[in-house]
Amino acid sequence: MRLSVNVDHVATLRNARGGRFPCPVEAARACLAAGADGITIHLREDRRHIRDEDARRMAAEPGLRLNFEMAATEEMVGIALSLAPAACCLVPEKRAELTTEGGLDVLRAGPSLAEAVHRLAGAGIEVSLFVEPDPAQIDAVAALGAQAIELHTGTYADTAPGARGPLLARLRAAAGHAAGLGLACHAGHGLDYESVVGIAAIPQVEEVSIGHFLIGAAVFEGLPGAVARMRAAIAAGRSETGH
Repeated sequence: MRLSVNVDHVATLRNARGGRFPCPVEAARACLAAGADGITIHLREDRRHIRDEDARRMAAEPGLRLNFEMAATEEMVGIALSLAPAACCLVPEKRAELTTEGGLDVLRAGPSLAEAVHRLAGAGIEVSLFVEPDPAQIDAVAALGAQAIELHTGTYADTAPGARGPLLARLRAAAGHAAGLGLACHAGHGLDYESVVGIAAIPQVEEVSIGHFLIGAAVFEGLPGAVARMRAAIAAGRSETGH
């Protein structure tokens, strides 16, 4: 299972004081050196954390597999096409939200979403859509021609461990459904050392994207130590699948 580390909140910390420190590109290098497989950034409309220059530098970084999270707007599609990241994850975005609050409603999306998927995929970018573990939504993703989904794990992660069973079963079923449609399956949102284990035990999930928790843990453990510990937690969960 691949680990893509979201470094948005390194930029949040930098922006609190202005200037150049801490640098999200340097954080990305540290994550990769510690065992991460890729880096995720979300360039928001309001540029509250990652900025355009961060995205340009990240896309130009040698050996970095960049997952570019974005809303399916004309502005962001244009930026993504100019950056040519390895992957784009289309997510819902509301200006007032603190963080992404749920999956895209692909069933009710207008033609602009289909056009965004077509343009990005046509440029050789792997396109995933961030969705709830709902078979109907996953069917709609496949119909658009995207290559992957990212399952929203926030509800699962925010639930008390003893009550997660039905939510994990729903995620497991959704991952199997996606795989049956030929979609790659990723997962993310709200995961920590403990909750990632259940997700890693789902054999169809190929990648997890984790950000806020790891950047917070790095305050106490250092970024390389936090990434290494997350890799160990993923390995513990993955061992349950036999993969």
